[in-house]
Amino acid sequence: MHTAARAFETAWGLEPMSPLDQTARRAPATGEKEKATRRGLTEPARDHLQRTVREAAAHATSDTDFLNRLRDAGLRVREHHDENGTLDGYAVALPGDRADHGTRPVWFSGRTLAYDLSLPRVRERFEPAVSPQDWALAQNRIRRAAALLANAGRSEGAGDVAALGDLLVVAAAQFPAAVREKVRHAAAAFEQASRAPGARTLEGAARAGFKASARALNHTPRGGASALLTLLVALVEAAEAAAAWHRAQHYRAQAKAASQAAALLREAATLTGTPAPRTAPRTIRVTPAAERGPTPPPPVTGVPPRPHPEPGPGRSR
Repeated sequence: MHTAARAFETAWGLEPMSPLDQTARRAPATGEKEKATRRGLTEPARDHLQRTVREAAAHATSDTDFLNRLRDAGLRVREHHDENGTLDGYAVALPGDRADHGTRPVWFSGRTLAYDLSLPRVRERFEPAVSPQDWALAQNRIRRAAALLANAGRSEGAGDVAALGDLLVVAAAQFPAAVREKVRHAAAAFEQASRAPGARTLEGAARAGFKASARALNHTPRGGASALLTLLVALVEAAEAAAAWHRAQHYRAQAKAASQAAALLREAATLTGTPAPRTAPRTIRVTPAAERGPTPPPPVTGVPPRPHPEPGPGRSR
């Protein structure tokens, strides 16, 4: 059906929709929503597990650290080992969420929760060697990483946006209560933007900057209102750079998600009660993906008015 839809778009000159690239958020099924309503829960178990596992993955530095964070968050954890005893997967369950008349827990594997929460993808997040800096230096590192992301290639940029997604998750957990909920919504909106289709390079300079900044937010004392605002402004710039990079690769859904996150972060900045710092506007230039062809010309937004003829013989004004 997706192949046929792409053919119709080309034949009839329709705006092409995003391909089936396995980056969309996995929403709870109808039965899961109804079960949460019956139990009086504010959200289905899948949504709670997705958020909790994503936060643990963003903070963890090893397999043991990751699994311990899941248990500390109150989840039931089941490990899967191969024939040699090596950990090769995991599953989580929410306490009290049971099936078959209460005889067994409802387990979700990492990949069932989200495409980027399988154990191999979680391991890509580990950065044990990164040394933290304070909040004041973190915003400079984020801005430099945003500039690098704007000029990254396809595979390098894919690793960069994944690290930016983790940084937003950490920020949502560490920021003060006044802005925490808004930043959490921004992190959730950016989730699809952090999953770029295709291969990823995990040693990019921008990725290292985002990971080090996440470490700083997680391991150093919180800054004041001014430091918080400059960090939010830097995160807005990074989200906008991610949106520009996705547009250059023609990843429409991801570009939309990044733009939504940037808007929410901008709203969070207004909640700090501190005037925004005066910074020179930065122009983001991104080279379009070569294999996708050049970026189409911008649409015509208007037609210049036709000049009125001068009045002549027999013509009145």
